[in-house]
Amino acid sequence: MPAIEVILGGVILGGLYALVAIGFNLQYGMARIVNLAYGEFLMGAAFAAFWMFTLFRINPIVGMLFSVPVSFGANWLIYRALMLPLVRRARTRQQLEGETILATFGLLFVLRGAATLAFSADNRYYDYLGAPLQIFGFTFAANRVLAFAMACVFGGAIWLVLNRTRFGAALRALAIDPIGAELVGIDVRGLSGLAFAAGGGLVAAAGTLVSTFLSFNPAIGIDFTMKALVVVIMGGIGNMGGSLIAGVLLGVAEALCSYYIDSGLTLAVAYALFLIVLVVRPRGLFGTP
Repeated sequence: MPAIEVILGGVILGGLYALVAIGFNLQYGMARIVNLAYGEFLMGAAFAAFWMFTLFRINPIVGMLFSVPVSFGANWLIYRALMLPLVRRARTRQQLEGETILATFGLLFVLRGAATLAFSADNRYYDYLGAPLQIFGFTFAANRVLAFAMACVFGGAIWLVLNRTRFGAALRALAIDPIGAELVGIDVRGLSGLAFAAGGGLVAAAGTLVSTFLSFNPAIGIDFTMKALVVVIMGGIGNMGGSLIAGVLLGVAEALCSYYIDSGLTLAVAYALFLIVLVVRPRGLFGTP
């Protein structure tokens, strides 16, 4: 396989990582909440897509019309019921981050345990657009190409909202300085809740796309949570463009490692990049002080 084909395959995978990370960045960069249960909603959406497709033959992309709003609503409720009390009593950002890590760590195991009880720990997979697709003379699985295209659509929509609307300007102000945003009349807590819920909606979209070409089980969520955290730290907290570029870099690095070294070392490569960025540029490749 030519190196360029390996790299392009990594770009396709990295686009999906970027989508996962952008949703996490909305929750962490905007709402200031480190949600360790983030990936469990990806897992839930993957199972929803699986059951809708296998039982009712509903196209997974159409199924997003169900899973994305449900995940959005569930994350909004979690913010209001579980996160908001922590936000109100936290005196510093560091205290808020520490308490939300502990709270969502417990939530992670509650959701994973419920999924294991409901669906068992077996791997699930379904065949959707698994046929090869020729692009510029290179061969890729059609479901991966579709996942990349949909990730670009969602990522582009988020970029437009953040950079071309007053709502997006308010979100960016929230990420830069919550106290200053409140002083100019922005409803910081309400907007944080919407950002947290939007992150949940995006990860549900990513979970649907992941389910079209990867096998999955109730334990898959933590892997994507960690990769989202790696990408967000690499790209810069609150920087959506940085998450996009860092996600692609991670996908390419994993593809090269898998093809030329060992597929079992891809996770090690991800964390090695993470450590290098932390040491060399702690605020991320595109972060600001």
